[in-house]
Amino acid sequence: MGAVLLEDTRQQRDKHTTKHEWWAEQGITLVRTKLAFGDYCPPPHVSVDTKANIAELAYDIDHDHARFRRELVGARDAGTKLYVLVENDEGIRSLADLAEWKETPEQFAQRVHAVRRLKGDRLAKACATMEERYGATFLFCAPEDSAEIVTRLVLGGGAA
Repeated sequence: MGAVLLEDTRQQRDKHTTKHEWWAEQGITLVRTKLAFGDYCPPPHVSVDTKANIAELAYDIDHDHARFRRELVGARDAGTKLYVLVENDEGIRSLADLAEWKETPEQFAQRVHAVRRLKGDRLAKACATMEERYGATFLFCAPEDSAEIVTRLVLGGGAA
């Protein structure tokens, strides 16, 4: 994929066809998204999506899969490296750890819309598939380490 340019969604589509045509001729892909300020900018090189726990990750994979997939595809297509950082107090620090994880009856009881127990091996396999297809990286940490990891990722230190 060639260069990508973000365009604010408040920018009227029909009013900028000359620019849009020029960018298309140059092989520049325009992605419309809400920008905090300005009308155009390059996409970020790195973004981090944090999950409060394994149950939130499972919800995104099982119940909100289409939206989650769109987010992964959008990041990939914009040339953005997306990290999904899953905070947890259960000692899960890798996909291999996740594959061994088992949901407790208490965790199952707390999940809204839960119809079946979560299986760590199935979640780990889904994450690995998404890493391969969309270029995202799934990371796991204790909640108290999250801020430091996010800072390192977005400010250029990379994943540990």
